[in-house]
Amino acid sequence: MGSYCGAMTDTNRLAAGAAAPDFDLTTDTGERLHLKDLRGKHVILYVYPAALTPGCTTQACDFRDSLDALHVAGYQVVGLSKDSPEKLAKFRDKEHLTFPLASNEDLDVLKAYGAYGERKLYGKVVTGPIRSTFVIDPEGKIEHAMYNVKATGHVAKLRRDLGI
Repeated sequence: MGSYCGAMTDTNRLAAGAAAPDFDLTTDTGERLHLKDLRGKHVILYVYPAALTPGCTTQACDFRDSLDALHVAGYQVVGLSKDSPEKLAKFRDKEHLTFPLASNEDLDVLKAYGAYGERKLYGKVVTGPIRSTFVIDPEGKIEHAMYNVKATGHVAKLRRDLGI
């Protein structure tokens, strides 16, 4: 589904200037979402470990609450996780989310973005999605690639970094 088409750093992570890996994913509404269809817009693609968990809920609600300001500044927000479209629909409905949530159950897109691998969870090393945020420019290039971001306060920091 998501083929990688850009240079990564030595740690298999994307860097500014790399081509953003394209994707074709099912969303929380059952529709297909293609990165190529978002060309011409700035895209904030954020990866979160699991819908309906406390940290991911905090982060999603922060994006929801900042969505108007982000849209005015020209940014489209897309959430990405390994959750099924059905679980994402429950998450959307429960938290009144108004941006697309994309499902990557086979993990290929998460891996192409360098957002799947080992991370710490409550002091233990686990393998799974790595909370990350990617800002993609209108031509499909990575402007910012942020890995291991915090759920709380990340959206506010992102808005400061983007001057929003």
